[in-house]
Amino acid sequence: MFQSRTHTCGALRLSDAGTTATICGWMENVREVGSNFAFVILRDFYGTTQVVIENEEMMNIIKPLNKESTLSVTGLVRERESKNPKLPTGEIELVPTEIKVLGRCRYNELPFEINRSRQADETQRLKYRYLDLRNPEVKQNIVMRCNVVSALRQAMADHGFLEITTPILTASSPEGARDYLVPARKHPGKFYALPQAPQQFKQLLMTAGFDRYFQIAPCFRDEDARGDRSPGEFYQMDMEMAFATQEDVFAVLEDVLPPIFAKYGTYNIASTAPFTRIPYRQAMEEYGSDKPDLRIDLKVQDVTELLQNCGFGPFEGNVVKAVPVTGCKLARKAIDKLCTEVEVQAGSKPYWFKTDEQGAIAGGIAKFINADPALVSAVTEALKLEPNTLVMLSAGKLTAAQKTAGVMRKLLGAACEGHMDKERYEFCWIVDFPMYEIGEESGELEFCHNPFSMPSGGLETLLKAERGEMDPLDILADQYDLVCNGVELSSGAVRNHDPEIMVKAFEMVRLGEEDVKAKFPAMYNAFCYGAPPHAGIAPGVDRMVMLLSGEESIREVIAFPMNKNAQDIMMGAPSTVEQSQLDELHIALVPEE
Repeated sequence: MFQSRTHTCGALRLSDAGTTATICGWMENVREVGSNFAFVILRDFYGTTQVVIENEEMMNIIKPLNKESTLSVTGLVRERESKNPKLPTGEIELVPTEIKVLGRCRYNELPFEINRSRQADETQRLKYRYLDLRNPEVKQNIVMRCNVVSALRQAMADHGFLEITTPILTASSPEGARDYLVPARKHPGKFYALPQAPQQFKQLLMTAGFDRYFQIAPCFRDEDARGDRSPGEFYQMDMEMAFATQEDVFAVLEDVLPPIFAKYGTYNIASTAPFTRIPYRQAMEEYGSDKPDLRIDLKVQDVTELLQNCGFGPFEGNVVKAVPVTGCKLARKAIDKLCTEVEVQAGSKPYWFKTDEQGAIAGGIAKFINADPALVSAVTEALKLEPNTLVMLSAGKLTAAQKTAGVMRKLLGAACEGHMDKERYEFCWIVDFPMYEIGEESGELEFCHNPFSMPSGGLETLLKAERGEMDPLDILADQYDLVCNGVELSSGAVRNHDPEIMVKAFEMVRLGEEDVKAKFPAMYNAFCYGAPPHAGIAPGVDRMVMLLSGEESIREVIAFPMNKNAQDIMMGAPSTVEQSQLDELHIALVPEE
């Protein structure tokens, strides 16, 4: 079939009994029954086959070998006496007439049991990733990734998109994260940057007259790891459309993604078009997050005015948010544990009270509410309290109170039965993002997300803000996020393709026309030659596969991931280099003080 094989280790069936076959693979296990009798399990990419040793010659070959040695086995296929219905090859076994050792495992002990590698320490798994990937369960995620990428490519081609690759070595540009810099040997003191995204190149393709572009694009950002983000590099399905609006982008993804999620996902139910659309400010107010998990039926309610003067200190002068959960019978110990987890994730302490079987308010901060019968009635009516309702509350400045409420909603949905339909993929669009915000460090007006987004209303909106007729913080951007099950899959936007509007947008953040020309010379100049309106988006492939596989960590769906500290401990990267290499690049290392 392939090379010297006639069959793979997952191919032989009862219909092959009586024939001669050659299989190749890794010796997964050996069980010796007698001096010249043993059962050997041979494993390859496709499955496992049982090999039965019945003579001294074959036993002498097998006996000195360590597990995970690579073998070629030729022999007679026969029906098994003791069949294993759980295996595709469980009705047959191979009796060898020839065994060749193709690759000897020279270690008596493995770093971990191959089929239990997921239970091993993550550092060991990453160091010996080539062994970890021999585990069929681990390997399956990589196979799924391959299938999903293939399906995405086919779907985009079917929608008339051309796959065009863009440069990896490019210029540094301010796109929100740290660049990975590459010294230019022929240009001392100058650096290339690895692209954070193909943002400018894909917009230039639209200006060049390509109507529909996509790419499974590698992106590089020097940022910290987290559960749904791999440090260093990641891949996204980058796309852009000329003469397009937000509606055009939505229509493509709403057609492309649901069938792929339904086919390859852990769950076979996925949202169909049109996806729910939620304005950013509404999402923050009702869900406490700009990436809400719509599988959870809970909503955040504002109770600031209601509880402002209840006598509880943390509420005074702060925004107060509540998440009521009906039919929740969590014990005090479970509630305390939940509060601790909220504080860990949100960085802010939550508060709570509940109603008992009779509907009376008790526990937590109940005494502050029960002190005023009128307040009891008002709270009961406002939150529509029923018996056995748990109410968790957050307090603080608006953003902090919303963030804590969002964490509360997520954890309560998972902890309280009946409030989360876990076995489905629920998509939504978050729309109408603010164009600007006040920077936490600078205290001045800054771009909220993507500086290349078109402000809603175009130039006229910016001029109104410039004239003082509207607050710049009220300017919205034609920008959108795609969210699935509480995970942000992608950000996208209708692009700012007009040089005049672009300059005015940057002037709002104290950057003039010369700054725009200096930071984005190719894009600015290209737009001056007449650019079409265009829009795009770039769903993350790694996050998509993580959702489809039901994994908690994105590292489980990447063939060779880095650890949380952006280290490849298998290859030893990052590493030191020879002084001659540094000299060639005109780089001097300065010792840390």
